[in-house]
Amino acid sequence: MMNHEYVNRIVDLTDPSKNIIYNMSQEEAIELVNSGDTQAVRKIDGQFALVAVEGKTIRMARSIGRPLRFFIAKLKAGPCLILAERIDTIHNYLKQEGLDDQFHPSYTRMAPAHYITTIELLGCPDPSPVYQRFFTPVRNRFKSSSIEQLGEYYIGTLYEEIKKWLKFRAQTGPIGVTFSAGIDSGSVFLLTYHALRELGESPSRLKAFTLSVEGKGEDLKQAREFLKALGMELFLEPIEIKSAGLDWKKTIKVVEDYKPLDIQSATMNLAVLEGIRSRYPDWKYIIDGDGGDENLKDYPIEENPELTIRSVLNNLMLYHEGWGVGKMKHSLTYSGGLSRGYMRTYTPADILGFEGFSPYTLENVIEIAEGIPFIEITKWDHEKLYGLKGQVVASGVKTVTGMDMPVFTKRRFQHGVANMDTFNRHFPEKEIDYRREFLAIYE
Repeated sequence: MMNHEYVNRIVDLTDPSKNIIYNMSQEEAIELVNSGDTQAVRKIDGQFALVAVEGKTIRMARSIGRPLRFFIAKLKAGPCLILAERIDTIHNYLKQEGLDDQFHPSYTRMAPAHYITTIELLGCPDPSPVYQRFFTPVRNRFKSSSIEQLGEYYIGTLYEEIKKWLKFRAQTGPIGVTFSAGIDSGSVFLLTYHALRELGESPSRLKAFTLSVEGKGEDLKQAREFLKALGMELFLEPIEIKSAGLDWKKTIKVVEDYKPLDIQSATMNLAVLEGIRSRYPDWKYIIDGDGGDENLKDYPIEENPELTIRSVLNNLMLYHEGWGVGKMKHSLTYSGGLSRGYMRTYTPADILGFEGFSPYTLENVIEIAEGIPFIEITKWDHEKLYGLKGQVVASGVKTVTGMDMPVFTKRRFQHGVANMDTFNRHFPEKEIDYRREFLAIYE
């Protein structure tokens, strides 16, 4: 019987320059991932997608803000592991190598956020990845805290993350906020404004970009009201487009997914960013409020037949991670929750040459949010849950900045930039239509 010594090949097509790590070098962070020590990996401060290779063992770790995919191709000499941010990057590499006959988009895998993903390249077949959670926030740890205290903890942490980003990453140049004037984008705008002033920077670096389709959406009106209440109208810059500029099929190619709500949101995000890019060819930094809904569990539970308020409040980071790895509903291809859905924000910015930043998605901020005693405060009442975010965030913004943040009734981003007639004309109702369009890319 002959023994074959397999040769492992690692092709890393990721871009390490997109990682933002504040407290150590990238090499030191990779060493922590390589150790497999979950407590050590949790100490990495920032947002990252890291890959460590030791012989046949490959370990990956990512935060929500940085995507990471992998694909194992089979060569005669042994397995070839390809790592990239995007599915099409993997596909294009396989075509160059004459290996695209092995490809299907469902064969790619997304490393889930908040886990060390370990792969052993042993030959054929390679075993399934092993997952070790490195981020496990303690739930309900702020029991008996007042709304004011919760706001101070939560928004105070968010503010520190924004300041770090300004000091160490977005040090020069203008900063755009994709601004609906909802609770999340509104708070990010005010905190960024306050941070610039505290750091001795000119607030004139800041601009609030609000999308309006055919001039009929509610977001632009809301944005004007928000900024007028604070005497800050000069920061607003509307991005007004024709409805013909909304192309969900193009968005599917950009985002590489087919979930209707994410594609709808990403279509609007792509439109506003295209508007910014056409006016400002050199603009780099964009900051947004994505992740705020997930943190304070502010989604209409009634719209999802799979959810109840008990499942939302009893499961750790349900909106961030979906049902979690190792569960029947977990998709290896896409991960779950915001770990998957963040592509709606990341990819439109990235493909247009922006560097985006979503401070609500950072582990330090999520950790505070998960410590909020949701059950104690809401007593399982939907309406109390939906009202909680505005109370906590507005209170926190007041504590940090001294400003009274206007709070408006929640609506989804994609519903605020156009009227519903326009929206319904441009987007299919059923997921199967989006899914077919995605699969057609590779047919």
